[in-house]
Amino acid sequence: MADELNAKLTNQLDAAVFNDAGLLPAVIQQWDTHEVLMLGWMNREALRRTLTEGRVTFWSRSRQEFWRKGDTSGHAQYVHSAAFDCDNDTLLVQVDQVGAACHTGSHTCFDGRDLGVTTMERPTE
Repeated sequence: MADELNAKLTNQLDAAVFNDAGLLPAVIQQWDTHEVLMLGWMNREALRRTLTEGRVTFWSRSRQEFWRKGDTSGHAQYVHSAAFDCDNDTLLVQVDQVGAACHTGSHTCFDGRDLGVTTMERPTE
């Protein structure tokens, strides 16, 4: 049984398409409301930890270290599901967010920064 799980995990990790810096963008979404909470970056090890530990782990590009949302703030992200996009180069992680997702204290990193575009006309053919 453990060998099957290890093989499945290895296949999942091998399927990921990381960028030239060895990173994969991870869109974090509240599982029940589908609200987009944030975007983070994962390397292979962060992805492995996320898939096996039940908490989202990121790679900090500025600090060059792993971090888990909530380790210092208490605002944790518990993994509900994870899926690659069609090219395996972006990950969607659906989570149960406890507390704020954004480092500013906002529920989502996408609060209040509307660019003012409300409608887009579809080009006529």
